[in-house]
Amino acid sequence: MQAQGIRDDFPRYEAAGAVVLGVSPDPVERQAKFKAKDNLPYILLADEDHAIAEKYGVWVEKSMYGRTYWGNERTTFIIDAAGQIVQIFRKVKPETHSEDVLAFLEGSG
Repeated sequence: MQAQGIRDDFPRYEAAGAVVLGVSPDPVERQAKFKAKDNLPYILLADEDHAIAEKYGVWVEKSMYGRTYWGNERTTFIIDAAGQIVQIFRKVKPETHSEDVLAFLEGSG
């Protein structure tokens, strides 16, 4: 749902001058299938060793149905042209995420 929302709004991201990168611990092959299946127009990066997630502090212990495990926290970082993080969206809601990010990028966030 999150990926599809960004896909559907992608022209607005381009108009805002944003470069969209999706990062997950899934392997390259799985990323490629996901990208093709959902017709995603942006780059997906495979962070199989979760080095990126750890560096950004989003490799966290999670729990579901009484089971604990490690995984990525759904987080979006807005990084400016100088490489500085200017906004962080933590524990994003897939249903509204694209609109939330676009509101920030388009100046009303």
